[in-house]
Amino acid sequence: MVLDVCRLPAQTSGMNTTFTPIAPNAATSPVIDRVETLLIDLPTIRPHKLSVATMNGQTLMLVKVHCSDGIVGIGEGTTIGGLSYGGESPEGMKLAIDTYFQPALLGQDATRIQILMARIGKQIKENRFAKCAIETALLDAHGKRLGLPVSELLGGRMRSRLPVAWTLASGDTATDIAEAEKMLDLRRHRIFKLKIGAGTPREDVAHVAAIKRALGDRGAVRVDVNMAWSETEAAYAMAALAEAGCELVEQPVASAAALARLVRRFPIALMADESLQGPETAFELAKISGADVFAIKIEQSGGLFNAQRVAAIADAAGIELYGGTMLEGAGGTAASAHAFSTFANLQWGTELFGPLLLTEEILATPLDYRDFELTVPDGPGLGIALDEDRVKFFLRGGSRKTVSVIG
Repeated sequence: MVLDVCRLPAQTSGMNTTFTPIAPNAATSPVIDRVETLLIDLPTIRPHKLSVATMNGQTLMLVKVHCSDGIVGIGEGTTIGGLSYGGESPEGMKLAIDTYFQPALLGQDATRIQILMARIGKQIKENRFAKCAIETALLDAHGKRLGLPVSELLGGRMRSRLPVAWTLASGDTATDIAEAEKMLDLRRHRIFKLKIGAGTPREDVAHVAAIKRALGDRGAVRVDVNMAWSETEAAYAMAALAEAGCELVEQPVASAAALARLVRRFPIALMADESLQGPETAFELAKISGADVFAIKIEQSGGLFNAQRVAAIADAAGIELYGGTMLEGAGGTAASAHAFSTFANLQWGTELFGPLLLTEEILATPLDYRDFELTVPDGPGLGIALDEDRVKFFLRGGSRKTVSVIG
């Protein structure tokens, strides 16, 4: 086990004693030997319709950080609908890591994660999703090295199980109701987030109201608009949604100023998502009381440490928390679960359902979803292991003969 500790020999002059730190012996500290990136294409169980795109599959950008002590850390980067959601794509992340991140990482001490991420931050601007993937891989490797879960490297978990919402996004009311009923019967989800914004506000409200009537008190209903409304449309729809029994509206408009004008006007919680691009934007939004709830995403925040910083800002401002998703696969979901488990408050639960939206499993042992919650893995690092044969099978450019569907 390599500890990040300096020996401090004393230098004494009269009454004053100073300490000169001595760097760890480089020969005993594992260094980064190689950084590998892979694109994995997986189909979804159904079309996933959002206001910005309709997804029929998800691409995972997997990164493996190979260290000189033989340990390999795993990270993951995903987006929603390629470039439809934001400025990064899985293909772009792979290119950025191969071209710019790798030279900054090779030969560096693999145990100094914060120093490494600060170094990358100075050399590489933006690229928050790619930075998150690298940071995740470094944390996974160091957790394996020390025999500790990532959550312990982040300060220790406050909870071992996380409530998980399910997103209803087929685009059809009857189909969404049937899907929600199935999830209740399976005891997998009882919080439902509806993706709306592709239709008119009036159509969206009717859709949400019908689903809430069907579910009654058995399931909570929330909506995500993905910035599709104008402020005027949002004012009409939020009042109508509150009347229909919807409890939360996520990012109805793009403007932070408009969010601040809408918040607390209606008896329904307003949650910020796309407006949050890391600690700086979280601070600016908190200053103007621009949301009741922050949806924290590790990728959008720029990494797990930054996600914790966003959570701290929200707590200080009296803003409640929700664990969001970029529809990550198992690796990104496990990383998110570790981060969210350390939050002092998580009033609105999480939406870490990403692996359940995919037809294929790429872990040797799937994540544990039961009784409406996800169990945070407790093994070293992320606590997961890839099924390398299946990863190879779904590798972009590889040959695929069959696609099995998980029931």
